Amino acid sequence: MDEKKTLRLDRLISSQSSLSRNDVKKAVSQGRVTVNGAVTTKSDYKVNPESDHVSLDGQFIEYAKYLYIMMNKPPGVLSASRDKWDKTVIDLLPEEMRARELFPAGRLDKDTTGFVLLTDDGGFAHRILSPKSHISKTYEAIIDRPLTGRDIRQFEEGMVLADGTTLLPAIVTTLPPHGDTQIVEIILREGKYHQIKRMIGAIGARLILLKRTKIGGLELDKSLKEGDARIILHNEIELLLCNSLDRNP
Repeated sequence: MDEKKTLRLDRLISSQSSLSRNDVKKAVSQGRVTVNGAVTTKSDYKVNPESDHVSLDGQFIEYAKYLYIMMNKPPGVLSASRDKWDKTVIDLLPEEMRARELFPAGRLDKDTTGFVLLTDDGGFAHRILSPKSHISKTYEAIIDRPLTGRDIRQFEEGMVLADGTTLLPAIVTTLPPHGDTQIVEIILREGKYHQIKRMIGAIGARLILLKRTKIGGLELDKSLKEGDARIILHNEIELLLCNSLDRNP
């Protein structure tokens, strides 16, 4: 057996379930775990997660090296793993999703809502966040006034803010009016600090609400209520790395 590919039995099961390591050790000692059909009572037994068949109470433990979760973040919640004072996105996860060392791959401001990606795959998170990747992020914003054609051209030609910050071109699509306000879809390929709020401020308007609706080519699941989360399916993962820009701005 290739030692580089092996894991302790208790670590494997706890990483793929809501059970703690102590709960797993108890289950193993009680003879409730089998490896390749044989009962194993040693928690430190080494298994190859890619080839060994591990079962708990007769249920096969399907191994996934990493976990990817889509959350619809509500307002007032931090995009962080932990915080002394405020509730975080990790705090909102159901117990069965907390067995891993999850973290948000990118941040939304405290009062911004929508799609947050949570994972324990550092390499994948780096690809999502790297400026070189230009992974697009799509937002829906409510602004305090209608946008003019000049406003839209400023967004789409790129901006230099008053403090000298240079912003890449974005794609802006106006949606039906909402009273005296304007709803717009904004697609970015970078994520600078308070970027959309600062862009809107630069044209003399005010951002009222902001929601992220898409990362790359994967849309926020419309069935997720604020605060809800679900595992991202295998065939959806590559969509996160796609670029949803319809044209090169």
